[in-house]
Amino acid sequence: MFDGDKRIIEKIAPRLKRVVVADPQPASARLFTDLMRDIAQSHVWVAGTTERALRIAETCDPQLIVLELGTPEVDGLAIARRIRRSNWLCRKAPIITVTGAATAAMILAARDAGVHEFLRKPYSMKDLLRRLEAVTVKERDWVEGMEYIGPDRRRFNSGEYAGPLKRKTDGSETPYQQKVNQALKIVRAAVAACESDPQQAMRAMLTQATTLQSLATDLRLTLAASEFYRNLMKHNQSGAPLTRAAAEAWSKPLLTFLRTDSPRSREAVELA
Repeated sequence: MFDGDKRIIEKIAPRLKRVVVADPQPASARLFTDLMRDIAQSHVWVAGTTERALRIAETCDPQLIVLELGTPEVDGLAIARRIRRSNWLCRKAPIITVTGAATAAMILAARDAGVHEFLRKPYSMKDLLRRLEAVTVKERDWVEGMEYIGPDRRRFNSGEYAGPLKRKTDGSETPYQQKVNQALKIVRAAVAACESDPQQAMRAMLTQATTLQSLATDLRLTLAASEFYRNLMKHNQSGAPLTRAAAEAWSKPLLTFLRTDSPRSREAVELA
């Protein structure tokens, strides 16, 4: 093992002590288990079905979740979506999907389910270490939306992305404006969904209100986000059902800060 690999392992090992592997194939599950024990002396739970993987994830609070794709026994995408929409301690845990039959559609589906990384079989120790480093050391922003919950799919949000721009507004908005607009669009979508999906709508609104309070450089925006957060928390304490009318009234001062897009360039609130 190279010195560089040893340094990586020293950094990532403390964050990989509890691992869940959902894989119905004993040989590949055993290989991954052995590698994780060599790398981080991990305690690894292996699940051969979707239902067992979800039960373990709910109870053992894993620091890493590894999901096999493309098998009838384990629905990796369904597991990822269930974890992200749960109230479990591991709902934000890194998820790596693994498959030997990767397609562009499968990779995109995994990304949209809220996974962090994709690993193609057969893989080497170096391939695995690179993915583990990415999900433990190189953390990405978290998106708490309605349609999408998971790590930010736009890697350049961290300042490291150097690829082509994908949106008309990307060139005209500063990173600060992009983050503010993203949070406000999620608020708008959550308000619209507060009666159809009240749990996730409330979680999304509270998260974005907190984000805006910490992010805003405009005092008026800070105050609007703070008042929105205060109303949400007060409602939570009341125990009453959240109505769309109430959410619209509370969010109206906040949403005045949302930059409007042209009809042609208007996007959904989630990141593509």
